Amino acid sequence: MSDPQSHPFTGQPIGAPVDDRPAPRPGPVTLAGRYGRVEKLTPDHAATMWNAVKGHDAIWTYMSQYGPFEHASEFAAWLKRRAALDDPYAYAIVDASNCAVGIATLMDIQPDMRVIEVGHIVYSPALQRTLLGTEAQYLLARYAFETLGYRRYEWKCNSHNAASRRAALRYGFVFEGVLRQHKIAKGRNRDTAYYSMLDSEWPRRKHNFERWLSPDNFTADGRQKVSLSALNGVAE
Repeated sequence: MSDPQSHPFTGQPIGAPVDDRPAPRPGPVTLAGRYGRVEKLTPDHAATMWNAVKGHDAIWTYMSQYGPFEHASEFAAWLKRRAALDDPYAYAIVDASNCAVGIATLMDIQPDMRVIEVGHIVYSPALQRTLLGTEAQYLLARYAFETLGYRRYEWKCNSHNAASRRAALRYGFVFEGVLRQHKIAKGRNRDTAYYSMLDSEWPRRKHNFERWLSPDNFTADGRQKVSLSALNGVAE
């Protein structure tokens, strides 16, 4: 927690003053990276995205309300509804061959508080453990902090979702705790693990992302020289 200040009249401890102007809401931007891009999700992404996710039911286990999908038409209908929402505001993650291989959203959008969450993350096997998978998270975080001006960037997940919890720490989020019996998800109890990154922490996280993503960090056969977890001080 930040150090308190003293109230000018009562002397009681209070928080530091902040810029309380509302932040803009996310919009239909294209965030270009070295390994691919992040762009507004549209129904046109359904075909290539379906090819990337079909038959991989484990992707959907920890989604609270949807998936897996049995047919392309069912998936396309869901994606069309998802693309039309303002919150969560969905983006497609598109690889160098112009195929959509993942989805991420900016959600629980609180412009007045300048708080936003990255969530509803769907990474197909083609995106998992890739440079683009990490780069997409870097691009979204940079957009939230530097373009939109949010001061708190959240990551929440089912407490049983070990992969998501590892990813949050690897990307530089700070674990804050678990909300017990937070939700009912697909008829089951969900305890929710909370993580956050603050605007004051972003410059260092940005440096670590960029250092890890640099081609200089990889050998000729694609092995990393230093891990992002190590850069962010996370035990592996």
